[in-house]
Amino acid sequence: MKLVRYGDPGKERPGLIDGAGKLRDLSGVIGDLSGDALSPASLAKIAKLNPSDLPAAPGQPRLGPCVGRVGNFIAVGLNYADHAAETGAAIPKEPILFNKAPSCIVGPNDDVIIPKSSVKTDWEVELAVVIGSKASYVAENEAMNYVAGFCVCNDVSEREFQVERGGQWMKGKGCPTFGPLGPWLVTPDEIPDVQKLSMWLDVNGERMQNGSTSTMIFDVKMLVSYISHFMMLLPGDVITTGTPPGVGLGMKPPRFLKAGDTVSLGIEGLGQQTQRFVAWTKEA
Repeated sequence: MKLVRYGDPGKERPGLIDGAGKLRDLSGVIGDLSGDALSPASLAKIAKLNPSDLPAAPGQPRLGPCVGRVGNFIAVGLNYADHAAETGAAIPKEPILFNKAPSCIVGPNDDVIIPKSSVKTDWEVELAVVIGSKASYVAENEAMNYVAGFCVCNDVSEREFQVERGGQWMKGKGCPTFGPLGPWLVTPDEIPDVQKLSMWLDVNGERMQNGSTSTMIFDVKMLVSYISHFMMLLPGDVITTGTPPGVGLGMKPPRFLKAGDTVSLGIEGLGQQTQRFVAWTKEA
């Protein structure tokens, strides 16, 4: 299934994309695409529905982030061998974890605000994993049983904040609008092999990233298991799993985003996003 949230910010309704690509409203079935609505039992109930029996959403509404009320937004650093190489970093022996603020989550096509005083705002196309069941000390061979689905994430990053302001990565990762998620939450049954998905990102129509989840250092099942040994994962938590090479920081010379730039990105089977980058204002 391809599940969505649509409508004005803060007022999104749950929906699904039917076989003809039409957006169908799910608000008569679940209150939101969040928390326990992402459980295996809830998703199985939705899967049994006949989409044609659901009301069609009128017009072309805004797509919101495909998961609501995210509690933990966990990110994995330097998880692609070729990306680690472009930044001059050693291959990590264990996953590097940091937090993105849940308050940074926005819809897949919403504007992204370049923070006040930013000089090094960067892009990162990433596969995000959405948790569907409470997970603690999960075995690696059982980890996928705890996954509700997958989506595209742009792990927008301010590199000066991240690297040069005390070395705490979260400073450059959780600024407002730095977490576009969507367009859809795609359930695992639609993805034959999550470790063989092509991924790409363009800036102003120029291809910057062109990679594959096959070059992950630590794969999805390992990450879910590993993280569950350090914290309890809850339904609706999001893990964004790292980026392939081609980020602005790794270019010679480095290249960063400015107001007016447009970034488009996508992952095979998971859809695509497009964001316009805008300057910070007091009203933003």
